[in-house]
Amino acid sequence: IFSVYDEKKKLLTGQLRKYPEKLIIYCKDLRVFNFCLRYTKEEEVKRIVSGIVHHSQTPKLLKRLFLFSYASAAPNNTDGRNQTVMFETLEDWRDELERTKGNVKYKAVTTNEGYRVSEKLPLYFVVPICISEESILKYDGRGIPIWCWSCHNGAALLKMAAFPKEQDDCTSQMQKAFLDGIYKTISKPPYELLKMDDLSSSLPSLQDIQTAYTRFKQLFFIDSSTDFWATDVKWFSLLESTNWLEIIRRVLKKAIEVAECLEIQHTNVLLIEESATDLCCVISSLVQVMMDSYSRTKSGFQSLIQKEWVIGGHCFLDRCNHLHKSEKEEAPVFLLLLDCVWQLVQQYPPAFEFTETYLTVLSDSLYVPIFSTFFFNSQHQRDTNKSGESFKTQSGPFRFLTVWDWSVQFDPKAQAFLNNPFYAEKPKPDKSQRKTARFKHQRQLSLPLTQAKPSTKRGFFREETDHLIKNILGKRIGKFINSSDEPPNSLREFYDSWHSKPVDYHGLLLPRIDGPEIKVWAQRYLRWIPEAQLHGGGTIATAAKILDLMEEVQSLQVKMDEERSQAVSGDIHSVPMLRNSARLSSLFPFALLQRQSVKPALPTSTWKDLEDEDDLVKRDDEFVDLSGDML
Repeated sequence: IFSVYDEKKKLLTGQLRKYPEKLIIYCKDLRVFNFCLRYTKEEEVKRIVSGIVHHSQTPKLLKRLFLFSYASAAPNNTDGRNQTVMFETLEDWRDELERTKGNVKYKAVTTNEGYRVSEKLPLYFVVPICISEESILKYDGRGIPIWCWSCHNGAALLKMAAFPKEQDDCTSQMQKAFLDGIYKTISKPPYELLKMDDLSSSLPSLQDIQTAYTRFKQLFFIDSSTDFWATDVKWFSLLESTNWLEIIRRVLKKAIEVAECLEIQHTNVLLIEESATDLCCVISSLVQVMMDSYSRTKSGFQSLIQKEWVIGGHCFLDRCNHLHKSEKEEAPVFLLLLDCVWQLVQQYPPAFEFTETYLTVLSDSLYVPIFSTFFFNSQHQRDTNKSGESFKTQSGPFRFLTVWDWSVQFDPKAQAFLNNPFYAEKPKPDKSQRKTARFKHQRQLSLPLTQAKPSTKRGFFREETDHLIKNILGKRIGKFINSSDEPPNSLREFYDSWHSKPVDYHGLLLPRIDGPEIKVWAQRYLRWIPEAQLHGGGTIATAAKILDLMEEVQSLQVKMDEERSQAVSGDIHSVPMLRNSARLSSLFPFALLQRQSVKPALPTSTWKDLEDEDDLVKRDDEFVDLSGDML
């Protein structure tokens, strides 16, 4: 929140010493609101500003969050989980093991029932079969490889919370001996290989990520057209200085490394981090999106986030700073994942059942205080606050809503924007092709490698493409494989070989990370800036034309079927409001047509609150019915 005095903008952090002439509010969804107070009475200015500061900056207790006010009177007529696997039961984990064929080497355990191992771990999780219950209990779950996902060839992706680095010698020796024993149970060369990757040393720190994102988002807080054009001339230098896109590139590169180990080397990968709930979540989720086509469906992606982030113990309360208590723990780790997934979505649109609009509203939902999904640090904290005696209302435990029930935020017409009409659905398996289909994923091993083509363009950043390849893709990653004839540039060969072949939208996907392939997520970051729009242009104009053609084909199909007295075999999910594409913006459905415009086609769920801004100061975190039609 900024106050403006005599055309000078100052950050508003506490009590008013002087009544401002204007307020500028920067929102977490990157909207900018300007309020003129020049002709407002002083006592009214004080009341308005004090109310905004109280609701947006004052530290709060957890039970004082609006989430609890809403949950005490939440509606019961919601669609619930919407086919999303919540991973709150033992059966959910066993089903996932069976789906990925990981139940041969791994088991779902109940050791943490009652949270007797650790409050940070979920009630149920999966570990290697050879891990005993005593080992899990010994160090409160630390040093235990926890299963994330199994590849089709049997290689598995694991994560582990590391022991604290500062320990006395005796404790360190005991922990080292414990780890050696654990590693021997899951690493049995040459049959069972293991690669360990300490993400705290190979990826940027959380502080670096937070610093980069803070600088990056400042580029999109534009107060006026003058500010926009003043920064436009130095856009690339400003973008480079934030380092945000470079962090995305490094994270995607790390995911490619892990995918190469699993797919080509058939090697188990163990991701190690202090708590295994931040960067481990990012890399494990990205790898599954790249390698498992189920995770590229809407229900599969939502189940993935439930498994790796919500139940996996990512500290949403601290990382999003929902309580406004400390900025030291704040870091946009989940937004980093969504930005990386967006890079894949915009590079391979037919491979995803959901759209970039889905990712955008999901990023907004991170801060919508009516869903419990992104407002707790662990499953234990959520369960305690849901059913704890001190929090119970007269009507019983709180009815927390899940963000995956999109009907709470959007009506059916608006939800159509979340579904990709160009999604290439997975064809049903043909029994006659079953034998050849089994070798489909081995295509990288059976065809000759191609020579890497030199790039003729310079990227957004300091490193030339060739220099980038040499430094981040040319390292030997088979650290624990005793193969003397393995080429040191195997990762680059894997990357080039995959990109030299046609894309299988239901197989492995590798993001393009060379040169300017890493882009700014325009819909999320530029949607409120009218000057950044392309009227009648962008991908939405192309989509509108293709949809028109698809609907024409469908109508012809209907006529043919009617003539043959047959039922319609297919259904094209048409996106509404795409007629007259020349009138649309490239940032549809969020774009404002002009500054201070009417509400957009697909508003965020907080729009209704903003319409009732006059009552903001009068409310003291009481329940407000937001379950109505948001449009």
